[in-house]
Amino acid sequence: MLRYILFPIVPVYYLVTWLRNKLYDLGIKKSKSYNFPVICVGNLSVGGTGKTPMIEYLISLLKNDHKLATLSRGYKRKTKGFQLANQTSSVETVGDEPFQFYNKFGKDILVAVDSDRQNGIKNLEKENSDVVLLDDAYQHRKVKAGLNILLTTYANPFYRDFVLPTGNLREPKKGVNRANIIVVTKCPENLLDDDKIQIVKRINPNEKQHVFFSSIKYSEEVISINKTVKLKELSSFTLVTGIANSKPLVDFLNEKNLKYQHLNFKDHHEFSKQEIESLKSKELIITTEKDFMRLKQYESLKEKLFYLPIEVVIDNHQKFDNIIKEFVSN
Repeated sequence: MLRYILFPIVPVYYLVTWLRNKLYDLGIKKSKSYNFPVICVGNLSVGGTGKTPMIEYLISLLKNDHKLATLSRGYKRKTKGFQLANQTSSVETVGDEPFQFYNKFGKDILVAVDSDRQNGIKNLEKENSDVVLLDDAYQHRKVKAGLNILLTTYANPFYRDFVLPTGNLREPKKGVNRANIIVVTKCPENLLDDDKIQIVKRINPNEKQHVFFSSIKYSEEVISINKTVKLKELSSFTLVTGIANSKPLVDFLNEKNLKYQHLNFKDHHEFSKQEIESLKSKELIITTEKDFMRLKQYESLKEKLFYLPIEVVIDNHQKFDNIIKEFVSN
């Protein structure tokens, strides 16, 4: 109801963001380009489009052949400026998603955070990185990425949305024109070709843009710090989520006919002492990998805390992979 009440603000927000983009498009506001590959993964909407699994997909694709770095803002971290993740890093120093990248790939890549992406890239150049992945930087136009990957969800595509505050778009829909690749994420696994054709028509890509479709694949096992358990072996549990959109996960667990209680928090939720005390009373906790990064620090939860891994599956992934590799090699 509040969003509808605030509808009169929409034209103001639209005009401000449109004007900002126009100033960059005309070169009045300056963007910095780089002589090495910089790939931006982002969206037009606020949260929940699958940026983290997409970054992890790109890491897996490129890490063996390049000195790869990820650069994120480090949302809700308690540090300032440029931070390069290391063995002493935590969610508090680099943020939950970068900490997840470091835990998963830290031996093979550099993981950095900086709200000033230009400064972050400058520091990563000193580390001799030859490819930089920008996480959630589509609106950070001070940096001109060589390749822009725009994500939009199947359930709420950008072309059916409005700008803030009534809708979820951070900028007008025309922002899609900056994308080189558009990925429709979180699609049903059995999405028909006719449906894809209709979606592509609505997106209306130009001749230089590529459109792909992806889905989320959940694991059949949950993982803790020291063991793995099959989902089908679980009798009941508490599901804890602090992500932008937990519906796909809930739908998956319901399809498995699993019994659970769901504690649903806002995205990047910082758990209070009272909430941790409450979780201590639970017999078994299943959470997302991002929330696992926040919760695993609590000794009282370690033996009962598990996360459900996910990965992104891209239709026609060979073409997608080739576009990325060709960009990086040129």
